[in-house]
This record gives sequence, structure tokens and C-alpha cells, in this order.
Amino acid sequence: MQQYTKPAYIITVGASAGGLNAVNELIAQLPETLNVAVFIVMHLSKVGVGEFLVTRLQKYTAFTCIIPQDGDQIEAGKIYIAPPDKHLLIKDGKVALGYGPAENRWRPSIDVLFRSAAANYGNRVIGIILTGYLSDGTSGMVAIKKSNGCCIVQDPNQAEYPDMPLSVMEAMEVDFSARLDEMGEIIEAIVQKAQPETDEIDQDVLKEAQISENTVTSIAAVSTLGEKALYACPDCGGGLWDVEKNSTIKRFRCHIGHSYLENDLFIKQGHNVEATLWVALRMMEERKMLLMNIGAEEQNKGLPRLSRLHQQRANDLESHIRTLKELLFDTQKEKLAG
Repeated sequence: MQQYTKPAYIITVGASAGGLNAVNELIAQLPETLNVAVFIVMHLSKVGVGEFLVTRLQKYTAFTCIIPQDGDQIEAGKIYIAPPDKHLLIKDGKVALGYGPAENRWRPSIDVLFRSAAANYGNRVIGIILTGYLSDGTSGMVAIKKSNGCCIVQDPNQAEYPDMPLSVMEAMEVDFSARLDEMGEIIEAIVQKAQPETDEIDQDVLKEAQISENTVTSIAAVSTLGEKALYACPDCGGGLWDVEKNSTIKRFRCHIGHSYLENDLFIKQGHNVEATLWVALRMMEERKMLLMNIGAEEQNKGLPRLSRLHQQRANDLESHIRTLKELLFDTQKEKLAG
């Protein structure tokens, strides 16, 4: 295999449900002489999948597949796979691993990788979104597009789970919507054009990439990205900013670094509401039992009036518990319907 040091292009790949076979098919098409470095984020278990992925993917490519270490130099001919529960970023020609907040409820996040690649490589980034649920990768692809990179999505009609490709296509005009078996030729044609490096990176893309790199930033820094929203961050309780106010997508970010597309924010809020209701139900059940025990003790002590009072309070609480259970059941039905 011909050896390069500095890759001409960075290829970023994001996949979720059904993504392992899709990634295998994609990387199998890359010629070993292609002057690129490939970065992959897949939504899998938080533990125990790193080395499995390396072994699995290495069977399909002459590129060297690795789980990178923080600070590794980026080299052509290598495939860098996001380690479990860590963000994979690109900074100054090196790999950076991040322990910051989840974006769109994921760490590693596709958006974080794509945005950092766009901020550092501009028009020499090829972003690829494959099969998967929901919308992680959409705002990252928008960042690549803003930085004059190339955006490719798997044809939703072919994708095992079309949500992620469709989410990108609804938010922007992609350069290619292609079947997996077409992507190799498309990538080769792009790389052969050998576009010159550009310094014209969108300033909002740079700011957000910096937020991800620094993990935590100031409220003032985030406020320059958009307008304050009415919602609180469902993870930390801080304020959210609408950072895509004039875009086709709705996305919110807090100053800690949590970031959500509108639909992901709705889902996360629902999870928090349900968790809060279950805690409330537990506390009310415990309080009812305590009142009943107190009432029984008072009855044994010959205090019937106080006993009846505590028993009545327990009965009133039981009525509230039934109402809360009905609300929880309705929440479960809504989740199943969605």
C-alpha cells in the first residue's frame, strides 16, 4: 500500500441501528491507495465493543483500523474508530478524545465528530451518514456543508433504518443520496479532484467545535451562537440557546455543552418527566404506608381520633396515587405510539 503522511481528505462516517454491516460494505470499497483518513462513530454499547469493532472492520479493508489514543497524529490509510463513551474529535492534525456532555443523547456523538472535522479541514471533508434511528449527525452534516465539504447519505430506500439519512435530507440539500455499492466510486471521484485547502470556515462552526473541545465554556460564548430559548436543558437544568435560529433545523445548546435537535429535546424531556413521576409515585407510596403504620400504632395506644385522622390522610393519598398511576400509564402508551 502506498504510504501517505498527511491525508488529502478526511472521511467522517456516522451510523446507528443496522450500521455495522453498512460500514463493512462501505470501507470494503475504499482502494488501499486512496489518500484519505477515515473516522467512524457508531452508536453501540458503552462498554466492550471497541476491540470487537476493530477486529470486525479490519477483515474488510487494507486500511489500518484502530481505536485511537488522545493526541495521535492523523495519518492517511488509517480508520479511526470512536472508543466507547468518548467523543471522537479532530484538532490541528491530531485525534482528540472528549469526555464532555452527550449530544443528542449520545457519547460518542456523530455531530461532535463531523463538526470538529468541518472546523479543521473545511472543504476537504467528506461526511457520510448511514442507517440509523433519529437524527444524530444532522447538525454535523450542516456544519460540513457550511464549510464547503461534501455530504453523502445512504439512500433511505436502501437503509435498514432510514431515520438518520432522512433527517439530513430534510434539513439540507445533500450532494449525494446513494446506495452503499455506489459510494466507493463517488468518494474516489471526489478525492481525485484534489481541492485546495481553504481557510474560509464558518465562524459558528468554529465556535461550536471549540465548545466541544473545551467541554465547558461560558454563557457569553454560547449566547453569541443564537437566541435564548424558553426551555431548560433536560440534563443539567441550565438555559438553552436556539443555535440554528435561521436554519432549516431547530437545535438547542446549553453553555455546559449539551445539544439537542428539537425532536431529541422532546424525547429527553419525556424521559425526565417519566422518571420524575416514578420518583413521586415511590415517595407517595412510602408516605401512605407510613401514615397507615402511625394510625395503627395510635389505635393500639387508645387514640382512635388521631388514628382515624391519619387513616383518612392515607386514604386521600391513595386517591392521588391512583391518579398518578393513570398518568404514568398514559405516558407509557404515548411512548409506544411514538
